[in-house]
Amino acid sequence: MTETQNQTEWGRVADDGTVYVRESAGERPAGSYPDSTPEEALAYFVRKFEDLNGQVTLLEARVARGTASGNVTESVAKLQKQLEEPAVVGDIDSLRERVAKLDKKAAEFVEQHKAEREAARAAAIAEREEIVAEAERIAGQPDDKIRWKESGVRFDELFKSWQASQRKGPQLPKSVADPLWKRFRAARHKFEIGRRHYFAKLDSRNKTVRNAKEKLIAQAEALAEQGAAGIPSYRSLLSEWKKTGRSTSRIDNQLWDRFKAAGDVLYGARKAELAELDEEFGANLKAKEELLAEAKQLLNETDHAAARKALTGYQLRWDEIGRVPRDAVSRVEGEMRSIENHVKQLEEDHWRATDPETKARSEGLRGQLEASIAELESEIAKGGKNTAELEEKLSTQRS
Repeated sequence: MTETQNQTEWGRVADDGTVYVRESAGERPAGSYPDSTPEEALAYFVRKFEDLNGQVTLLEARVARGTASGNVTESVAKLQKQLEEPAVVGDIDSLRERVAKLDKKAAEFVEQHKAEREAARAAAIAEREEIVAEAERIAGQPDDKIRWKESGVRFDELFKSWQASQRKGPQLPKSVADPLWKRFRAARHKFEIGRRHYFAKLDSRNKTVRNAKEKLIAQAEALAEQGAAGIPSYRSLLSEWKKTGRSTSRIDNQLWDRFKAAGDVLYGARKAELAELDEEFGANLKAKEELLAEAKQLLNETDHAAARKALTGYQLRWDEIGRVPRDAVSRVEGEMRSIENHVKQLEEDHWRATDPETKARSEGLRGQLEASIAELESEIAKGGKNTAELEEKLSTQRS
C-alpha cells in the first residue's frame, strides 16, 4: 500500500498498524485496529470521530430548540472529557471549539430553564392555592345558606382541576404540595359531612311532613259522605295543611293532588246542590223581575209619603217571593236598591224643607238681608261718592 492510501488530512496509519491523529498540538497515536488493512483501520477511527461529531451536533440542536434536558451541562462536560484525547481521527480542534461554545450556551439554557421551571412552579402553587381557597369557602358556608347540589358539582370540578394541575403541571416540593392537599382534603371532608347531615335532617323532616299530610288526606277523603256539609271541615283541614310545610316537590305535588281531589268531591256536591237550587229559584227570578217592572214607577213619584207607602208594599211582596239564582242576585238587588234610594231621597228632601230649626235659620237670615237691602237703598238715594260700590253690594244681597 502506498503512503497516500494509509493517511488523510487528520490522520495516518504507520507501518506497524498504529493509527495517528493530527491536532494543533501535533500528532499523537490514536490506537490500532488489529487484523485489518490500513484503510479499514483508518476508516474505523474516522467513524468514531463521526460518532462524536453526531453527539455534538444533536446536543447543539436540542439547546437551540430549547428541548435539551436540565442536565445538559453534564452532557457537555462529558463531551469535553471525551475530547481530551479521543481515539478518533478527524478535526478534533474544531469539535473542541464547538463544544466550548456549547458549554456557554448550555449554561445559559440551564439558567433560563431554571427560571421557567420556577415560574411554572410558582404558577402551579398559586393555582392550587386558589383551588384550596375556593374549597374552603364552599365548605365554610352555613348549612342553611349553602346550595348543596351546585356546591357538590363545584367541588367535583375543583378536584378535577387539582388532578389536572398535578398531572400536567410541574412537580411541587413535598413540603408545599402536602399541606395544600391536606387543606383541600379537609375542606372536602367537612363539606361531605355537612351534606350528609343536611340531607339526613331533610329526609327526616320530609318524612314527618308526608306522614302529617297523609293523615290530613285520610280525613279529607272521609268527608266525602257528608257532601257539601263537609266543606267547613275541609277548610279547617286546608289550614292545617298549609302549616305542615313542604316535602320534596314531586312527593308534595302528588300529596296535594290527592288532598285537592278529596276537596273537589265536596265542592262538586255543593255545585250540584246549587245548580238544583238555581233551577228551583228560576220562577222566583221571573216573579221579582215582574215586581221590579211594576215598582219602577216610583222613580217618577214626587210625594214622599205616597212613595214610602207603595215601597213598603213592594218590599213585603219582594220578601215573600224568596231567593233567586246566584248569578241574578246582584242584578235584581241592585235594581230594587235604586228604587229604595229614590224614595229615601224624597224623604230627606221633605225633611230639610220642613225642619223647624232649618226654617227658623232661613227666616232669620232673610230678615237680616231685607233690612240690609233697605238700608243700602236709603244710602244710594242720598247719593254720595260710594254709590257704585253700594249698588254692587245691593245687587249681590238681592240675588
